[in-house]
Amino acid sequence: MIGTERTLAIEALSGDPDFVHLGTLPRLAIDLRYASTRNLLGRDLYAPHDCAWLHVQAAEALQRADAWLARERPELRLLVLDAARPQRVQEQFWARVKGTPMQAYFAPPERGSIHSFGMAVDLTLVDAQGVELDLGTPFDDTSELSHPALEHAHEAAGRLSANQLAHRRVLRAAMLHGGWQPIASEWWHFDCGDRDAVRQRWRRIV
Repeated sequence: MIGTERTLAIEALSGDPDFVHLGTLPRLAIDLRYASTRNLLGRDLYAPHDCAWLHVQAAEALQRADAWLARERPELRLLVLDAARPQRVQEQFWARVKGTPMQAYFAPPERGSIHSFGMAVDLTLVDAQGVELDLGTPFDDTSELSHPALEHAHEAAGRLSANQLAHRRVLRAAMLHGGWQPIASEWWHFDCGDRDAVRQRWRRIV
């Protein structure tokens, strides 16, 4: 379902039929880093709002990805690090990174992040004990070690191990089976659907 209004307040997600709370999806682990101090800005950017939401289409795709992982690697689970990101938070990020080398990792507010439509997710893998696997860099690392497009070169140079890249491949395989699209610069980020179409047709969370 596509809403007719162009924006939707984060406070209204719980009553909107187009959105699904991640807590309702079985097996999924959730640790939203921007709802903590463990992020680039070093403070909770989401309080008092609950941002563990995705558009229903994205939530269904995430369930498909998790079903593949449960079948192929049942000892592992997906850990969601970021989901619906209000435009107001995207603007805070942009104010921090504009004019710095980190600018390339963030969509400018006028274009907007796909997170702000509930159609992108950041995530990693955890084992049966809930311990995060080593995927070579922390979440939100802004070095080229995070770039999937450069993984072969980093492995050849000894900067990423075969084990770290194997974990990344499992994550990508699960998400691709769910219909998600990876990006070239962040191993943790996946889009659901075409970015341009999402920006044109979906409502932006503000």
